[in-house]
Amino acid sequence: MANFTLDDVRQRTYKARDAWWTVLLVDPLAARLVKFTANRTRVTPNQLTVGALVLGLAAGACFAVASWPWLLAGALLYHLSFTLDCMDGKVARLKGTGSVFGAWLDYIFDRVRVLACAIALMAGQYAATGNVAYIWTALAVVFLDMLRYMDALEIYKVRSQMRTTLSAAREEAQALELAARRANGDLVEADEDLRSAEALTEDPEADAENRVVGDDPNAAVLQAGFNQRFPWYARIRNVLMAGRIRPHLISGIEFQMGVFIVAPIAAAIVPGAIIPVVVLSGVGLLAFELIIIYKFWLSSRDYSRSLAKLNAKIESHRAELPAEPAQAGAVVGSSG
Repeated sequence: MANFTLDDVRQRTYKARDAWWTVLLVDPLAARLVKFTANRTRVTPNQLTVGALVLGLAAGACFAVASWPWLLAGALLYHLSFTLDCMDGKVARLKGTGSVFGAWLDYIFDRVRVLACAIALMAGQYAATGNVAYIWTALAVVFLDMLRYMDALEIYKVRSQMRTTLSAAREEAQALELAARRANGDLVEADEDLRSAEALTEDPEADAENRVVGDDPNAAVLQAGFNQRFPWYARIRNVLMAGRIRPHLISGIEFQMGVFIVAPIAAAIVPGAIIPVVVLSGVGLLAFELIIIYKFWLSSRDYSRSLAKLNAKIESHRAELPAEPAQAGAVVGSSG
């Protein structure tokens, strides 16, 4: 059997930045369960993923009953389901047993859980009250969950493409600069403009959720425009990141917890509280999504300016290179 310590779990599986719900309400329990699971059992990450789905579906079954004891039971089961869902990735990172299929399974099962619980929760309330607003609320929950994760995946993909393009352009500019200076007998260190452009090929802020605490990333970000407009943001971000909490305070995770944990508990205390809580969760999610889109727009402008600057340097350095002699016998046209 393995002998992982709790510190191993924290250093190798905790994300460098995560949702506040996960950091404060899930990780303290999940870390200890991960330590036990990794050391004492042969449970695999995929088995934990399946277990999370089973508990999620059980939460949905409780929601469908609609009475207050079952709403509380459903909220508890959903929280346990999310805890298992966090554990699968932690065990995979700790033991090095992650896989592409496992990541796909985790994503698909998450969406199935949200869909099933949204339908069950709102259908149960509709059956109990006859209020058709619950049907529309179920559709809104599914739509917002889909919107959040589609937007996140697309922005991540485009950011990766931006950084790859900038990195390639920077390397080409540096190579051409060195070649031009060698040709002119003036080999010196690459200029500051090229070194500063290198900072734009990394975006630790955007990728912090894909790193773990033990990593030591570069501190540069591809968000100069946003930071210039809102200098106070860096102070708030640094305070939150000291506790591993991301500034995106209402993400897909907090939205789910608002709908499937906070709303059922509130409804068990105050009948009819589900829709108001869901509305507040949805408004918070949309507000923070708009901030992300705004930051992404500013990043795209920084990207365009940096790429244009690098392309100008590439053309300038190409012009400095000696003209290549024409190859003897080269064919310059084609016959009819």
